[in-house]
Amino acid sequence: VQLVESGGGSVSTGGSLTLSCGVVMPYGLPYCLGWFRQAPGRDREWVSSITWEGGTEYANSVKGRFFASRQSGKRTLQMTNLRSNDTAIYYCAADTRHRGSCYEGADNYDAWGQGTQVTVS
Repeated sequence: VQLVESGGGSVSTGGSLTLSCGVVMPYGLPYCLGWFRQAPGRDREWVSSITWEGGTEYANSVKGRFFASRQSGKRTLQMTNLRSNDTAIYYCAADTRHRGSCYEGADNYDAWGQGTQVTVS
């Protein structure tokens, strides 16, 4: 299992970015894809998740501004109306142990990407 994030960068307040998570997974293995972030000096924070069937959930802090989606082999997180407190390293993670359903808690995710920096100023 391998995950690789891309699409981070610097953007002005109110701007948009789209993160991508390239997923290499055994064929047909269902998984939940989660997005997390960690700002300097803060704990890792769950942002969003998308089930194998395409169901999405969002943290209250990003609801209505961030949108998770999936296309063949790739998952994306569209981030709009970005704020300075969205600045963080963003990670995608996969939970392969619950047949594509998503459960709360970072401990449920067994594969992680390397992270991509998002800076909003």
